[in-house]
Amino acid sequence: MPSFDSTKQPPRSFDGACSLLETIVAGSARGTIADELSRSGNLREALLRLRDSMRSHAWKVGDRQVALGRIVKDYDGQTRADGFHVLHDWDGKADTVNDDTIPVDVLHYVMEQRGRDSADRHVVAVLIDYYFAHLLSLLSLRIWDEGNADDNLDRLNRLVAELQGPNGSGQRFVDNAETLVLIATSHFEAVEVGYGKLLDRVKTLNRPHRTNIAVGHAASMGSHLRFGFEATYARDTTVMRDDNAADYPWLCFALLTALREYARLHEEGIRGRDRDEIVEALLNGLSADPRAFIGQAPPSLSTAERDRAELADLFHRYAADLLPEFERLRPCDGAYSPLAFFFNFSHNVLKGIVVDALLRGRAWDLTFNDLLTTSSHGAAASAPKEDLAKTLMGYARRNPDRIRGRLMPVIVYDPATGREAFTAAMRKMRASR
Repeated sequence: MPSFDSTKQPPRSFDGACSLLETIVAGSARGTIADELSRSGNLREALLRLRDSMRSHAWKVGDRQVALGRIVKDYDGQTRADGFHVLHDWDGKADTVNDDTIPVDVLHYVMEQRGRDSADRHVVAVLIDYYFAHLLSLLSLRIWDEGNADDNLDRLNRLVAELQGPNGSGQRFVDNAETLVLIATSHFEAVEVGYGKLLDRVKTLNRPHRTNIAVGHAASMGSHLRFGFEATYARDTTVMRDDNAADYPWLCFALLTALREYARLHEEGIRGRDRDEIVEALLNGLSADPRAFIGQAPPSLSTAERDRAELADLFHRYAADLLPEFERLRPCDGAYSPLAFFFNFSHNVLKGIVVDALLRGRAWDLTFNDLLTTSSHGAAASAPKEDLAKTLMGYARRNPDRIRGRLMPVIVYDPATGREAFTAAMRKMRASR
């Protein structure tokens, strides 16, 4: 059987890795795999066969075999050395990284719940896509290894579009490859050694790429820190700052990058969706701890003082226009608000979306990014977003984590707390002027 990967191949390259992934992600290959596996006797049998491919990273497509093991091993090893476990989750009870990858962990969960069902092509297809979404996340941290990082990220964006296009399962994961950088690094890491180095790399990207990364990070880190403020740190801002020494410089970068973009749009008189997206990302990011970024700097921002000083200066320069734009995003009854959405880690939100799609047998027409904004699909998307957020909270309530000695859900949608967070943030931002 011919293979697209062998020990006789030249040394692995980013371009070669993308080309190899394209042989499955682009075109009909994934559909062919899903069709063949769905002819199994039941769903358990289909998933066990799928698990073999996920673990070996070897995929049979007709009479061909595409072997991805070498790419995965090399890139995963380099990325772990940089400080990130992209493919594997952390087991908090055992205090170790899980042996299986996250897609295989999800496969096991679905097999426990639905294994006796007849083989379901939709389930198989979504899991295949989820597996490849993780490989693309892994590649998103390797774009600086060789060649032009911006060109490499553009290529990943094309692969993301292929993955979520008409040849796939119909399940959407993220809006762009820049969000994969966020998903890849949103795991618990026992030793936080990689975030500063990665931030330095991200700052070398071009303005559009930096802006996309900033928008996703500002919104998601706002939700992450609001969760921590309420659940992990018992509403103690000082403890939250001290425990997030890696997060605060990243959020500072995201807010500064978004505010620079706001300044550009403001000076050019540009309004509309692009500006609205920036404004909402700024509000979401600042909502967690506005005084840290536009007031007196905490120790957790000591390594980012230049960025923080520029951020505070830009905020005060444009506050007269920016604060009224924030006010239009005040949470209200009957409309979805990301300010009411709290969670521990971004990748858990994406995992929850995928698990629900697998259990109910129908994909959500919403990405992770959609839950971070009010406007991605217009007003018509408000109800589905709220439905999805509440569904994810339901799973989290049934499977709580122990935090400060109490069992708590790690994904929450609470409009009342969202309104409180908005009011407190606006009060602090007005007082800083």
